Amino acid sequence: MGKPTRITNSIRALRFATGEMTQADLAARVDVTRQTVIAIEQGRYSPSLEVAFRIARVFGVPIDDVFQYPDEE
Repeated sequence: MGKPTRITNSIRALRFATGEMTQADLAARVDVTRQTVIAIEQGRYSPSLEVAFRIARVFGVPIDDVFQYPDEE
């Protein structure tokens, strides 16, 4: 068995692509704390499915454009 796979995300890139949205802006729109957004962005916390969908909806993209789960080798 190899090391555990980690879910990665594109939240930071999406925030900047949509005109410099701050972590606080995203947190308010998704109804979580800024600290939660920071932890999700840094890969230290995996959001609930509901929060993940809300984040994707804010950016107007499919959930797999925001979160990536690496293929197993």
